[in-house]
Amino acid sequence: MTSGTISSEPDSQAERGDRTGQAGQAERAGRAGRAEQAEQAEQAERAEQAERAGQAERSERGDRVGRADPRSGSVGVRAGWETCLMSDSSPTSSPAPAPVPASGTAGRPAVVLDIWCELQCPDCRGALDDLRALRERYGDRLEPRLRHFPLEKHKHAFAAAQAAEEALEQGQGWPYIEAVLGRVEELDRGGEALLVEIARELGLDAEEFDTALIDGRHILIVDADQAEGKAIGVTGTPTYVIGGERLDGGKSQAGLRERIEEIADRLLAEQA
Repeated sequence: MTSGTISSEPDSQAERGDRTGQAGQAERAGRAGRAEQAEQAEQAERAEQAERAGQAERSERGDRVGRADPRSGSVGVRAGWETCLMSDSSPTSSPAPAPVPASGTAGRPAVVLDIWCELQCPDCRGALDDLRALRERYGDRLEPRLRHFPLEKHKHAFAAAQAAEEALEQGQGWPYIEAVLGRVEELDRGGEALLVEIARELGLDAEEFDTALIDGRHILIVDADQAEGKAIGVTGTPTYVIGGERLDGGKSQAGLRERIEEIADRLLAEQA
């Protein structure tokens, strides 16, 4: 009788151990499940917050939207780039932009020229002379609008696009663009520090530039431009869109200005 009692005790202990182990496993599984649910809820909340932030930014951007070009299918471009004159001198001399009437001449709408540009691209620097010549020929009958298309092969191009948007916010969009393109070889070495330095040289708020590059306030605008460019077939820079026709200057810019002039002349003649 005693031996039976002794022999059953280990079994009871084993059973209790099994039950304890099973309970522990169940508790750990429950905690893991609850942790996973909490993480999923947190991810959903972060996604919702990001979407609200994106909606707010898009709404703010909508307040700055200029006229969309119905021929190119553009959903709208923030106002500012088309209302600033480029300088007529070298890229390093950057006078304050002068206002240009957005309605063209005699109330007729100006012809829109979208320029998909990348600020670490030597070809885009070479395109500045063509753009100045076009502005000299057409004046306020032509609206050149900068569109961002930073290329992955240039590590500072995305930051430079954001910096250009900050320059636009501070009223020196085109002068800043010309100044950066004028020092395109330095940008690879100088990076964001050079972008801030150029802003300071132009008399802009350099600290605000630095903050804008850190907080990424202009990222959505740059992303939207790049996405639209990809959607219409832009693969390199500079690329022009005028009258629904895409002109790729990434491989060669030979004859591009003449082709732009042909299209602009035709569109202006159609308005007359």
